[in-house]
Amino acid sequence: MNNFVETVDLLHRGLSVNVVRRAVIADNIANAEVPNFKRSTVNFESELRRALDSRRQRPAVELTQTDDRHFPNHRERDFRDVQIRRVVDFASMYNNNGNNVDPEQEFTLALQNQMTFELLANSIDFEFSQVMRVLRG
Repeated sequence: MNNFVETVDLLHRGLSVNVVRRAVIADNIANAEVPNFKRSTVNFESELRRALDSRRQRPAVELTQTDDRHFPNHRERDFRDVQIRRVVDFASMYNNNGNNVDPEQEFTLALQNQMTFELLANSIDFEFSQVMRVLRG
Protein backbone atom coordinates (compact mmCIF):
# COMPACT_ATOMS: atom_id res chain seq x y z
CA MET A 1 0.00 0.00 0.00
CA ASN A 2 1.13 3.54 -0.70
CA ASN A 3 2.94 5.03 2.32
CA PHE A 4 0.99 8.32 2.11
CA VAL A 5 -2.38 6.55 1.91
CA GLU A 6 -1.51 4.27 4.82
CA THR A 7 -0.30 7.20 6.95
CA VAL A 8 -3.44 9.25 6.30
CA ASP A 9 -5.63 6.20 6.96
CA LEU A 10 -3.89 5.57 10.30
CA LEU A 11 -4.23 9.23 11.27
CA HIS A 12 -7.90 9.22 10.31
CA ARG A 13 -8.52 6.10 12.37
CA GLY A 14 -6.70 7.76 15.27
CA LEU A 15 -9.06 10.73 15.05
CA SER A 16 -12.05 8.37 15.05
CA VAL A 17 -10.73 6.63 18.16
CA ASN A 18 -10.31 9.99 19.87
CA VAL A 19 -13.91 10.96 19.13
CA VAL A 20 -15.16 7.69 20.65
CA ARG A 21 -12.80 8.08 23.62
CA ARG A 22 -14.08 11.62 24.25
CA ALA A 23 -17.66 10.31 24.40
CA VAL A 24 -16.65 7.49 26.76
CA ILE A 25 -14.79 9.88 29.08
CA ALA A 26 -17.75 12.29 29.07
CA ASP A 27 -20.05 9.39 29.98
CA ASN A 28 -17.72 8.38 32.81
CA ILE A 29 -17.62 11.93 34.19
CA ALA A 30 -21.40 12.33 33.90
CA ASN A 31 -21.92 9.17 35.95
CA ALA A 32 -19.21 9.78 38.56
CA GLU A 33 -21.77 9.93 41.38
CA VAL A 34 -24.08 7.12 40.23
CA PRO A 35 -23.93 4.13 42.61
CA ASN A 36 -22.51 0.93 41.07
CA PHE A 37 -21.63 2.66 37.77
CA LYS A 38 -18.58 1.10 36.14
CA ARG A 39 -16.30 3.26 34.05
CA SER A 40 -15.41 2.35 30.49
CA THR A 41 -12.24 2.69 28.49
CA VAL A 42 -11.45 2.47 24.79
CA ASN A 43 -9.15 -0.27 23.55
CA PHE A 44 -7.68 0.28 20.12
CA GLU A 45 -3.98 1.13 20.14
CA SER A 46 -2.77 -2.21 21.52
CA GLU A 47 -4.69 -4.17 18.88
CA LEU A 48 -3.47 -1.80 16.17
CA ARG A 49 0.13 -2.36 17.34
CA ARG A 50 -0.35 -6.14 17.14
CA ALA A 51 -1.74 -5.85 13.62
CA LEU A 52 1.13 -3.64 12.48
CA ASP A 53 3.70 -5.89 14.14
CA SER A 54 2.26 -8.96 12.41
CA ARG A 55 3.77 -7.67 9.15
CA ARG A 56 7.29 -7.85 10.52
CA GLN A 57 7.06 -10.87 12.77
CA ARG A 58 7.46 -13.97 10.69
CA PRO A 59 8.21 -17.36 12.20
CA ALA A 60 11.68 -18.82 11.69
CA VAL A 61 10.10 -21.63 9.69
CA GLU A 62 6.95 -21.07 7.67
CA LEU A 63 4.87 -24.18 7.22
CA THR A 64 3.26 -24.97 3.91
CA GLN A 65 -0.48 -25.54 3.98
CA THR A 66 -1.28 -28.62 1.94
CA ASP A 67 -4.96 -28.47 2.82
CA ASP A 68 -7.34 -25.53 3.38
CA ARG A 69 -8.33 -27.07 6.72
CA HIS A 70 -4.78 -26.73 8.08
CA PHE A 71 -4.04 -23.78 10.32
CA PRO A 72 -1.25 -21.48 9.13
CA ASN A 73 1.58 -20.82 11.59
CA HIS A 74 1.58 -17.13 10.64
CA ARG A 75 -1.26 -14.86 9.67
CA GLU A 76 -0.65 -11.22 8.81
CA ARG A 77 -3.41 -8.95 10.11
CA ASP A 78 -4.66 -5.98 8.15
CA PHE A 79 -4.63 -2.90 10.38
CA ARG A 80 -7.87 -1.73 8.74
CA ASP A 81 -9.68 -4.68 10.32
CA VAL A 82 -8.90 -3.52 13.88
CA GLN A 83 -12.07 -2.32 15.58
CA ILE A 84 -12.55 0.30 18.27
CA ARG A 85 -13.70 -1.48 21.43
CA ARG A 86 -15.36 0.01 24.47
CA VAL A 87 -14.36 -1.99 27.55
CA VAL A 88 -16.13 -1.82 30.91
CA ASP A 89 -13.83 -1.88 33.95
CA PHE A 90 -15.41 -4.25 36.48
CA ALA A 91 -12.18 -4.91 38.40
CA SER A 92 -11.39 -1.60 40.08
CA MET A 93 -13.27 0.40 42.70
CA TYR A 94 -12.96 4.07 43.60
CA ASN A 95 -15.95 4.83 45.85
CA ASN A 96 -17.62 2.81 48.60
CA ASN A 97 -20.87 2.95 46.60
CA GLY A 98 -19.49 0.57 43.95
CA ASN A 99 -18.67 3.34 41.47
CA ASN A 100 -15.14 3.24 40.08
CA VAL A 101 -14.95 6.64 38.35
CA ASP A 102 -12.14 8.89 39.59
CA PRO A 103 -13.17 12.34 38.25
CA GLU A 104 -9.63 13.71 38.50
CA GLN A 105 -8.27 10.83 36.44
CA GLU A 106 -11.06 11.26 33.88
CA PHE A 107 -10.33 14.98 33.50
CA THR A 108 -6.64 14.16 33.00
CA LEU A 109 -7.58 11.57 30.37
CA ALA A 110 -9.85 14.12 28.68
CA LEU A 111 -7.01 16.62 28.47
CA GLN A 112 -4.62 13.98 27.14
CA ASN A 113 -7.23 12.90 24.59
CA GLN A 114 -7.74 16.49 23.42
CA MET A 115 -3.99 17.00 23.00
CA THR A 116 -3.72 13.75 21.05
CA PHE A 117 -6.61 14.81 18.81
CA GLU A 118 -4.90 18.13 18.05
CA LEU A 119 -1.62 16.35 17.31
CA LEU A 120 -3.33 13.96 14.90
CA ALA A 121 -5.24 16.78 13.19
CA ASN A 122 -2.01 18.75 12.78
CA SER A 123 -0.30 15.66 11.38
CA ILE A 124 -3.01 15.20 8.76
CA ASP A 125 -2.72 18.88 7.88
CA PHE A 126 1.05 18.44 7.48
CA GLU A 127 0.66 15.38 5.24
CA PHE A 128 -1.68 17.22 2.88
CA SER A 129 0.45 20.37 2.94
CA GLN A 130 3.34 18.24 1.66
CA VAL A 131 1.16 16.99 -1.20
CA MET A 132 0.13 20.58 -2.02
CA ARG A 133 3.80 21.63 -2.00
CA VAL A 134 4.64 18.93 -4.52
CA LEU A 135 1.67 19.80 -6.74
CA ARG A 136 2.59 23.49 -6.78
CA GLY A 137 6.08 22.58 -7.93
